[in-house]
Amino acid sequence: MTVAIAERVNKLMNIMSALDPWVARLTVPADRPRPVVLPSYGGAVEVPNLTALLALLLQRYGVPVLLHGPADATRLCGRVATVSVLRELGIDPAGSVAEAQRRIESDRIAYVPTDVVVASSGEPKLRDSRRAPWDGMRAWTRLIDPFGGVGLRAIAVPGSSCLEAMRAYLAATRADAVLLHETEGEPFANPYWPPQLECFREGVGTVLFDATGVPAIQPVLPAAIDAATTAAWVSAALAGEQPIPQPILNELACCLHAIRGGCATSGR
Repeated sequence: MTVAIAERVNKLMNIMSALDPWVARLTVPADRPRPVVLPSYGGAVEVPNLTALLALLLQRYGVPVLLHGPADATRLCGRVATVSVLRELGIDPAGSVAEAQRRIESDRIAYVPTDVVVASSGEPKLRDSRRAPWDGMRAWTRLIDPFGGVGLRAIAVPGSSCLEAMRAYLAATRADAVLLHETEGEPFANPYWPPQLECFREGVGTVLFDATGVPAIQPVLPAAIDAATTAAWVSAALAGEQPIPQPILNELACCLHAIRGGCATSGR
């Protein structure tokens, strides 16, 4: 690990330690698999936002899914937010931690705004975190786990240097996660440019799918990326009327593998 990477990791560890007392706590239902946590802070501008598709596929397999991000799309400067797509699909944001807990238990899916996930007393810490390392990537948003470390986080970051730093952070904290290159700030695998997918178990990373470059056969996705069009396409894909892009299926497989105790047999 280089000195620069070590400094980034140390700073991020300090930020997460400072934020931890202010992060809401949810309980994993006793009769459910390990939950998956999907941080959604990017929003789409060129590619349809398929974070909702990944979440609903996991839900279909009985996995509790917690998404967190902005309360509405206004903070994303016109980008298509996951919260907007979910609303079109009939899933509104949870207004409280208690409501999120009920939805996780009854529906196996909940979207929780950041200001619900992180208590208002923690706002000074959030302001400090915006001056965090990694070129303004605000890495703390990708690392929040209201399940207190039990949740499997899908962590998507920009660029090779951020991937290297996040690998080091996951190793240093002995974390469990799925790590990939982000799609416009979102945690779903880019259908047009499949990323490498790494599974971490107690800080040890295993590459489950290599980056493949541009597929020979491009996926068939809607030309428009607005929330209503995206939601309609997601519904059609879940109904078997549209083919689900292979990179999304690969990421689904990574998450299912990880929550069932995989990824622990070999390192990078």
